[in-house]
Amino acid sequence: MIKDRPIVALFDNDGVILDTESQYSIFWGAVGRKYHPEIPNFDHVIKGQTLVYILDTYFPDKDLQKQVVGELYEFEENMDYGYIPGVYDFIQELKEHGVKTVVVTSSDQSKMNHVYRSHPEFKVMFDRILTSEDFKASKPDPYCYLLGAKLFNAPLENCMVFEDSFNGLKAGKAADIFTVGVATTNSRDSIESKSDYVIDDFREFSYSKMMDLLH
Repeated sequence: MIKDRPIVALFDNDGVILDTESQYSIFWGAVGRKYHPEIPNFDHVIKGQTLVYILDTYFPDKDLQKQVVGELYEFEENMDYGYIPGVYDFIQELKEHGVKTVVVTSSDQSKMNHVYRSHPEFKVMFDRILTSEDFKASKPDPYCYLLGAKLFNAPLENCMVFEDSFNGLKAGKAADIFTVGVATTNSRDSIESKSDYVIDDFREFSYSKMMDLLH
């Protein structure tokens, strides 16, 4: 770690900051069974990818895209946007120590507007919020995390990624950034080989632990 350069914490959103992945699994599981019964575990296949990528890849018909998007937006209006245990306090601790905090989410602005209505404090919790509109490629492409580091001119060894999905973990590792797997969506065993470190949630994680891992 380079001590005179910024330290940056890069957070995926769903399943890392917000406890929403189980709800999305229900939605995309139903969509998969309805439109792509030939793809087992459709909800796991598309996790961590942008809506644009999902639509272009699995729903190329424009009318069907509109139908799926309409169903998704209606679902998101009624979702529960609770925080992952411990994450709010952890982010506040990072800010107190001058760590830059960035949300790196595959969600679009429309989805994030629901989050902001549910949590008016969300925007000021972070130094930057990057959404799918900011990325040229979907996870597991590392571009999104490299962009997050570049925003603050931070060397990659001064950064840490927090991810729960397989595609997101692959993106963090491909960016050559220390990647913490959060075992909220997938089991510890399934993400251990894809992570540099694994936590169940943020209740036992801290700024000092982060610094120990980066040294």
